[in-house]
Amino acid sequence: MNKRRLEILFEDKHLIIVNKSGNMPTIKSDNYKDNLYSEVYEYLHKKNQKIFVVHRLDKDTSGIVVFAKSETVKEKLQNNWDNVERNYIAVVHGITKEEGIIKSYLKETKTLYTYSTNDKTGKYAETIYHKIKSNKQYSLLKINIKTGRKNQIRVHMKDNNTPILGDRKYGKKDGYRKMMLLANEIKFIHPVTKELIHIDLKIPNEYSKIVE
Repeated sequence: MNKRRLEILFEDKHLIIVNKSGNMPTIKSDNYKDNLYSEVYEYLHKKNQKIFVVHRLDKDTSGIVVFAKSETVKEKLQNNWDNVERNYIAVVHGITKEEGIIKSYLKETKTLYTYSTNDKTGKYAETIYHKIKSNKQYSLLKINIKTGRKNQIRVHMKDNNTPILGDRKYGKKDGYRKMMLLANEIKFIHPVTKELIHIDLKIPNEYSKIVE
């Protein structure tokens, strides 16, 4: 079996940004042999460089993930994370409005199921979406998150009655083995060089074809 090649989107001596495939945890999990952290660790270890987790994506979400090469850079990024622009592309069931904002407080059950509530003891979450196009069954959305809560987009799309295709936890049984949610864009000021880092992945053809 051929080893998958790590897809590096950006790298310098301070950080590395990679493209995570779906059905893979960001960090080590007892339930899964493969994980993105281990792949990046193996790559950097050969260069005598360290790796630090800045943020995570859900196992079934694909797309952009940022790792730091020092604890100092990791902390600078995390402390400024609310100012990082993060956009996603999703295919959802149903036809949405042209745009909308979903706000709620999120809580998690003992079985690790996240749900929305008006209880302010939960974690505040805010999701903004814009419809790119739709057909009679599905919509292609650009989604921006103002907060980065666990399972936030998936729960909010469920709340909106437009669950994400292939989401077996918060969606419906639709026959899609892959969840159609991609972290496709990130924009932030580099914590060391102060340059603007902007990565924007193209909308996958398989997403576009579904809403033709």
